[in-house]
Amino acid sequence: MIPEIDIIYEDESLLAVNKPAGLVVHSDGRTDEPTLTDWVLARYPGNADIGGLHTLDSGRYAPRAGIVHRLDRETSGVVLIAKSDAAFWPLQQQFIARTATKQYLAICEGSPREKQGTIELPIGRSRADYREWTVPPHARGTLRSAITVYELLGIGVSDGKTFSLIRFLPKTGRTHQLRVHAKAMGFPIITDSRYGTAPALGMEHLALHAERLMITHPLGGTALEFIAPLPHDFKHALGLLDIEI
Repeated sequence: MIPEIDIIYEDESLLAVNKPAGLVVHSDGRTDEPTLTDWVLARYPGNADIGGLHTLDSGRYAPRAGIVHRLDRETSGVVLIAKSDAAFWPLQQQFIARTATKQYLAICEGSPREKQGTIELPIGRSRADYREWTVPPHARGTLRSAITVYELLGIGVSDGKTFSLIRFLPKTGRTHQLRVHAKAMGFPIITDSRYGTAPALGMEHLALHAERLMITHPLGGTALEFIAPLPHDFKHALGLLDIEI
């Protein structure tokens, strides 16, 4: 069954939605699970050819359906969808040129030493597990530069453990970048089964939320800002820590 998805913004050229955690954006070609692409095509069948095709891990091709960028399955938050090729290509170029600004909120184990900082660590495939990404010296093969700016927003304690709310601003878009950088710096994002953090604070999914996206309208040139409300379990976790945004 295709889940209900909240629309944050919509006009004749584009829409922004709040993707729930646990929903994959595009099919991997190996399972029949519902995807965000399924939701788009059910609601906007004319989107089938927008943005052309993309290559699945299996080597097969699938329609982009106008979806401009992706989030990890476990990550919730803003996803942008174009409703025409005239909107898709300029929007995609903003992500390629890094003029689209993305902000994430995460609940982490522990906390950074400094309230603000920049993480500049290259990322490559893990020597231990090819499905994972990591930083040197544990990475193999080609390393890609990765830069993340962070800001500590609050610290709380639950069951004797310290947790922190951190805002991340990725300056590059590497796979699993925020998860890998946070772990490498000693404050991993909670409830991340891929990178070894146990469920905490009642969170059923990775505590990473694409909170905010800023772009320029592809046709009108107007500056737009989209904000995705936090999931209920994320807000509950912050309540346990007595952290307010």
